Amino acid sequence: MFLLILHTVKLVLTETISFSTQKGKTRQLLTYGSYLREKIGAKTYKVPVSISGFTCPNIDGSVARGGCTFCENESFSPSLNSVQPLKKFYLNLESKENPYLDKQLEQLKLQFEALTPKLRRNHKAEKFLVYFQSFTNTYAPFETLKTLYERALELDDVVGLSIGTRSDSITEETLQYLAELSKKHEIWVEYGIQSVYDETLERINRGHDAANVEKWIKRSKELGINVCGHVIFGLPEENEEMMLHTMEKAIEWGIDSIKIHSLYVMERTALANEYAQGTFSPIDEDSYIDILVKAVNMLPENVSIQRLSAGIDDKSLLDPPWCRDKQKSMTNIRHALEAAGMKY
Repeated sequence: MFLLILHTVKLVLTETISFSTQKGKTRQLLTYGSYLREKIGAKTYKVPVSISGFTCPNIDGSVARGGCTFCENESFSPSLNSVQPLKKFYLNLESKENPYLDKQLEQLKLQFEALTPKLRRNHKAEKFLVYFQSFTNTYAPFETLKTLYERALELDDVVGLSIGTRSDSITEETLQYLAELSKKHEIWVEYGIQSVYDETLERINRGHDAANVEKWIKRSKELGINVCGHVIFGLPEENEEMMLHTMEKAIEWGIDSIKIHSLYVMERTALANEYAQGTFSPIDEDSYIDILVKAVNMLPENVSIQRLSAGIDDKSLLDPPWCRDKQKSMTNIRHALEAAGMKY
């Protein structure tokens, strides 16, 4: 009897210690780099490229004009400055011809060859994903997209593509094609979610509703395509509950990876006018990090993280000043995550 009681006590103590250890264990978050290293079997980096002739249906008047209120595309696309633009030439889904395709292919090759030696030298990169970054990179005739994507996959040590786009600018034909490519290559589509609240999307002049994003993310997942969702915290009139609900829905829709950053104000944007008029103020750093930590804690273990902050050390940044120093911001974010039991 005594031995049975002793054994029972030992089991209870063991379970308690095991539970305490599990509870106090630091959670290692899945970075995109770690995901790629495991999946590809080599150190793999994204190579951002910007192709002249691509634009956005929210700029050319197809769904709206002026772009999103925060949009100053060059701020997200440093490689835009490295290419010779094709003046007054813009593609869309209805374009019948593309007389500048050879020029676009040349831009693709030149940018790739300019960036990859630095990635090899500075980061020991071995393999690459070509990242079609600027503007809306499925907003063009299918044959143009097919030619650009296939040429990108032929470049040295390229194992896949990551394609930035809007949910209202992709077709079933393009998705079916990308699904075929994904059988042999690492293929990602990056959708701008921003918010799941239609009133917010209307306020920022997004040009589509949340149901449209949900539809195309779910369709992409049905076809087996990897999806990265872009989310912005600090959008006009959104509170913590709304930001976290956007995160919850993005996870529910099946995203495989996430990019998050705060809304900041750039010159030459509609948001800059709101800022000047005093109708918009950016989120402060402490509030952003507090909400960010809660959002990251919601992520399933298989969802990788590609971005938790966006820094822009540029004179065109009006506010907030803490966005100028991404390295300092990321240090603060890492400390907050560690305090909450997560490592990034």
